[in-house]
Amino acid sequence: MEKKKSMALLRNLFKYGLPIVLSAWLCYYLYTKVDIEAMKEEISKCNYIWIGIALVISIFSHIFRAMRWSIQLNALNIRTPLNPLVWSIFGTYAINLIFPRLGELWRSIYIAKRQDSQFTTVFGSMVCDRLADTVTVLLLTVSTFFIANSAFIAFGEKYPETYQGILNTISSPWVWGVVVAGALLLVWLFTSRTTNKWVLKVRKAVADLWEGFAVIGRMPHKGRWLLYTVAIWGCYFMQLYLAFFAFPFTEHLGIVAALVTFVLSSVSMGIPSNGGLGPWHIAVIFSLGIYGVGMNQAAAFAMIVWGAQTCLLVLLGLYAFIGIALDKRSVTSKQQQSIN
Repeated sequence: MEKKKSMALLRNLFKYGLPIVLSAWLCYYLYTKVDIEAMKEEISKCNYIWIGIALVISIFSHIFRAMRWSIQLNALNIRTPLNPLVWSIFGTYAINLIFPRLGELWRSIYIAKRQDSQFTTVFGSMVCDRLADTVTVLLLTVSTFFIANSAFIAFGEKYPETYQGILNTISSPWVWGVVVAGALLLVWLFTSRTTNKWVLKVRKAVADLWEGFAVIGRMPHKGRWLLYTVAIWGCYFMQLYLAFFAFPFTEHLGIVAALVTFVLSSVSMGIPSNGGLGPWHIAVIFSLGIYGVGMNQAAAFAMIVWGAQTCLLVLLGLYAFIGIALDKRSVTSKQQQSIN
């Protein structure tokens, strides 16, 4: 028992401690190369009206995400009011600031418990939600490569080891071997005739997970779901693009530069970190550098945009948890009244 507890502790330290250490190290590495006083001077030039408008658009991106998830859940007969879904999205991003990736698990647990639904089914719908984001980023990356391929070539020339590492990962036989082995394991789980209780439990969990994932293929309102996807990512892009107008050194760069910055910063969010702290900054500073923005100026831009977004997520998270607490009290009160 003690050994199991020690192993669980080590796994949690690795899972949640590593992103914190990575974020701290990347920020330290990055900002030791920046003239802090010069960066402060650039920050003083910021027009915060544009930052405020960008933050308002950011709120709408979360609401659209809740509305898109609602379509998937409704197709699973998990009919959830919009408010709890919005709270779950706000809470997810707030939790991810402290524990990367834990927010997605939390929102699945919250909705499953509130609606008295199967957790694995709700979790499967969340996985599908996130997979849609991955596909969107891939499509944006490919499109942007054709629009501004010189930016990606510059990235490969400046960071040849990273660029080659990405190519090696994609073509690695080990990666494809794991994919094939996983597929074969799934086939065995669903075709083998066994009475082993653990295999049966795993089989049911996978089936429930797949149910939540595969619902996108048969759900109604697919057009509206796609429209919400465009709205989500349109808001993401616009909040960054509008931030360009907040600084004199980025307001003239144009939409292509904003698109390159947006795509590379979105890709960087795949690296486990606390709300993008570290990887997001590096991606933004590098992207702006391609278009002639100095290191200190780019660092000021990244610091203000990320800092404002983080403050907003904290506030939205507090609002969400207050809303959830009041909602729980209201539901409990109604249940007691119905009993009486």
